[in-house]
Amino acid sequence: MKTVAIIQARMTSTRLPGKVLREVLGRPLLGYQVERLRRCRTLDEILLATTGNATDDPVAEFAGREGLRFWRGPEEDVLARFAGAAEMAGADIVVRLTADCPLVDPELVDQVVSTLTESDPPFDYVSNAGTGTLPAGLDAEVLRADALFAAHSEAIVRQEREHVTPFIYNHPERFACRMLRHEPPIEGQRWTVDQPEDFELVRRILEALYPQNPAFTYRDVLALLEAHPDWTEINRTVSAKPKPVKSNDGAYPEQA
Repeated sequence: MKTVAIIQARMTSTRLPGKVLREVLGRPLLGYQVERLRRCRTLDEILLATTGNATDDPVAEFAGREGLRFWRGPEEDVLARFAGAAEMAGADIVVRLTADCPLVDPELVDQVVSTLTESDPPFDYVSNAGTGTLPAGLDAEVLRADALFAAHSEAIVRQEREHVTPFIYNHPERFACRMLRHEPPIEGQRWTVDQPEDFELVRRILEALYPQNPAFTYRDVLALLEAHPDWTEINRTVSAKPKPVKSNDGAYPEQA
């Protein structure tokens, strides 16, 4: 089976425009994310899914410099973008990632992928997001391409098309889903980049860790923040993204 990571990326973020290509130590945030994902043992390819808008030409140009294939599709219909990218890549397994997560950890991505690919009976969808047990920014969603294509074919609700995976985990009667909790929980931290305060924290983390050890892990970040507890206050008041939509029976996908 071919496992493909698809990163959704665009330049027109309302909160922090151009954030995905903002530079730290002369390298764009998206470059750090791609570099870290290349250390995953479970991925066969990394793709970018951006829009057809001229404003996102820099994202396509970045992909070219990095030797990555990319797919351009509708700005609002992110589900269509993912389906197009997955079909182009011939993916069997899709890993959904967002470009505002430069500290994504290969170990955690591999854990989510392996949980799906080694499941028996098989899962259709596995995620470590939405449990509140990992810092925002370490999220990964993994789904079978057949489930993605079914969602693309059938989803009509706007939120299901903007956020790619709700159609799947909102239909547990059709798709077997699993949510992974991290133990021990790491609560109350944001390592994603949505607003200027988030960028300031991530900038400090990269400047402190990357020059000495480009392959630093989430454990290294935790140790750094324990040594600098005031840093976690930088983006403490930034609002978190909404939780995933509940399934039809009122419950989130199975947690473990």
